[in-house]
Amino acid sequence: MIIRSAEFVTSATSLSACPPVGVPEFAFIGRSNVGKSSLINMLTNRKGLAVVSSTPGRTRMANFFSINDAWHLVDLPGYGFAKISKKAKDKFQEIVDEYLLNRDTLTCVFVLIDSRLPPQKIDLEFTRWLMECQVPFVLVFTKTDKTKSNKMSANMTAFTNAMSEWCEGLPRIFTTSATKATGKREVLEFIGQCLKSV
Repeated sequence: MIIRSAEFVTSATSLSACPPVGVPEFAFIGRSNVGKSSLINMLTNRKGLAVVSSTPGRTRMANFFSINDAWHLVDLPGYGFAKISKKAKDKFQEIVDEYLLNRDTLTCVFVLIDSRLPPQKIDLEFTRWLMECQVPFVLVFTKTDKTKSNKMSANMTAFTNAMSEWCEGLPRIFTTSATKATGKREVLEFIGQCLKSV
């Protein structure tokens, strides 16, 4: 699939503030500082579409982008060590939960995992929650250009091994680098396949 247009639609702090239900939606989420904005910009060929910040946790709303006038890419608030108040974190979590559990047009969630790190408890807990709630998702290991391939492979294997303890059959897995555009074709082809089956 080729992305010909990518336009910002709106930001939402609640499910009721999301755009009217219509086109299929693909949500991107991950721990703070996982490289989500950089990945979105790489996939869409739009350098400034999602704001890249050195400060973790800058995405504080669900941001909707119209892609090819055919589907929405949804940039969800990250989770983890953002330096914000507990009240603010709870508010972010509320929109994330509402969206993931109740958005009828949500087609798939792309869960971003930092390939440089061993399995993080918060990532495993989130994927387990998605599995228990029957929310369709895939794993995207990011920043693959920033670590040695053997270490990356070990981290990925450790993560999937941990997941296999509580789930039957692992989700689809992608490896990406926003800097080198690694994984771009594979991710977009997957989205294209999903669109054909909707």
